[in-house]
Amino acid sequence: MITLGIILMIIGFIAGIPFLWTVGVILLVIGLVLFVLGSLGHAVGGRRHYY
Repeated sequence: MITLGIILMIIGFIAGIPFLWTVGVILLVIGLVLFVLGSLGHAVGGRRHYY
């Protein structure tokens, strides 16, 4: 999810499409939050690790 967010942000920036930029930022933030929760040992969505 983090990688997809970065890719969408780059495409949105290069193509000048603000919608892709916004979706990319949202996916990046959600991916980072899930990554931090997973690395701290909290179960996210019934899973101990988030990959």
